[in-house]
Amino acid sequence: MPTRSLFATRFYEAPLSDADLIDELDDAIRELSQDDRAGRAWSKDHGYRGYTSYASLDDLPTRDPRFGDLKRHLDRHVAAFAKECAFDLGGKRLKLDSLWVNLLKPGGTHSGHIHPHSVVSGTLYIAVPPGSGALKLEDPRLPMLMAAPTRLPDAPPDLAPFVYAEPVEGTIFLWESWLRHEVMPNAAKSERLSISFNYRM
Repeated sequence: MPTRSLFATRFYEAPLSDADLIDELDDAIRELSQDDRAGRAWSKDHGYRGYTSYASLDDLPTRDPRFGDLKRHLDRHVAAFAKECAFDLGGKRLKLDSLWVNLLKPGGTHSGHIHPHSVVSGTLYIAVPPGSGALKLEDPRLPMLMAAPTRLPDAPPDLAPFVYAEPVEGTIFLWESWLRHEVMPNAAKSERLSISFNYRM
């Protein structure tokens, strides 16, 4: 056909491949959700259904060796993704800027957002009970479609305005930080555990 796709958006998905570390991080998240009073207070004040360390702890990789081990894994995956994106980093590597844990209770969600001032963002899924919600990724051109008609149900996936990435335990998702995304509601009967992070120049 005389058409071609332009302006590809990369999305990275790979297993962490360390079952023992996944178990250790599960314990770490649950411990933090009990011990981090500031994080629990922030979550309650901001309507986060569950617990997140997003606004309370900014030193997890140096505070806890379990997160230090995770950082070493993430550094390798982010370097591979940066290569796939053809980033010109001048021989340097992207640096971990922030890392936080999430314990999302049944009914919890996280509305659409981007991660400003970062290059690559991602999430590692620690506990993913059935029905606990996909990651919804939005076509960055959506605000500019104006009078464009909706797509047919059988349209090719690369023409869809949204992509739903279904996580499984131990999976790492990576994307460029400008890509708008949201967490669909947790319809499971138990908590979904994840660790999110940003990398910058």
